[in-house]
Amino acid sequence: MARKKKTVELDRDNGIAPGLVAKTKKRLVVAGGRSHPQLLADVAASLGTEIAPTEHRTFASGEIYARFEVSIRGCDLFLIQTFGEPVNEWLMETLIMIDAAKRASAKRITVVAPYYPYSRQDKKGRGREPISARLVADLLKTAGADRVMSVDLHAAQIQGFFDGPVDHLFAKPVLLDYFKRTLSPADREILTVVSPDMGRVRVADTWSDSLGAPLAIIHKRRDPKVANQVSVHEIVGTVEGRTCLLVDDMIDTGGTIVKAAQALKAAGAHRVIVAATHAIFSDPASERLQDSSIDEVVITDTIPLTESRRWDGLTILPIAPLLARAIHEVFEDGSVTSMFGGDA
Repeated sequence: MARKKKTVELDRDNGIAPGLVAKTKKRLVVAGGRSHPQLLADVAASLGTEIAPTEHRTFASGEIYARFEVSIRGCDLFLIQTFGEPVNEWLMETLIMIDAAKRASAKRITVVAPYYPYSRQDKKGRGREPISARLVADLLKTAGADRVMSVDLHAAQIQGFFDGPVDHLFAKPVLLDYFKRTLSPADREILTVVSPDMGRVRVADTWSDSLGAPLAIIHKRRDPKVANQVSVHEIVGTVEGRTCLLVDDMIDTGGTIVKAAQALKAAGAHRVIVAATHAIFSDPASERLQDSSIDEVVITDTIPLTESRRWDGLTILPIAPLLARAIHEVFEDGSVTSMFGGDA
């Protein structure tokens, strides 16, 4: 005798579609590559689960091998991999793991990339240039990724490069909570939020609203033919005698941020605090950021940092709780947008 299937009736008031309920249950599985083991462990711990055991090898020729050691058939797989050094090796490992998961019959594969690779190559600035951020999205999709999750994309348009859902998370709540707890009442009274360039004005403006502080903008010019070379031109806004909070999405070599901080101090700023999501810290960033013009640097741990690239004036905030909450919302078919007041 056939077992009667459970049905769900149409509920227009609550927006529920009619359908059948399968006997199988959803299963959330967390796995990851070798780029950031600590973050992977922290996310799994925040979700209250374990990491799916995987086998990784890099052969003498440089070829990468990855295999899931347990069955992931029918699961909702969240593959966590960030893209610090060496970015190309971690990208290839991600693609191989996606392919392995697809061939192992994972039901849905979500790539959780806290720092999206090649995100600065999001458009053509000159003729005959690639749009590498789009290429990465194509590679992920071709490998078999169904969804991508990332934090503070360098350009929001990258969301449109991937042919599927993209969850664009923001580290602002993590950073903002820190400053609300640590800034003294005196600093709050004279606080000014500063955008290091015109491209980050919109983000800095949201910070200005959240902290109830005025906004200042640094106008800079970058030579398109010379990498990592920046010249500061002028500051728009009042910074004299103020505590300046410089907000950016990433710090690579530190040249932009240090020149901005020096310009602020030269204009009479009382203190300069730097806040950024992604600490790429390519050499000589760590040395540059210890410049006397910067009083504190606050980042998140989306990218792993060796001890040699840390110093006393650096504060690292955990991003795992934010990622875990977003993963839970996606798995439970909840709302990621609600985590950010409707902005995601």
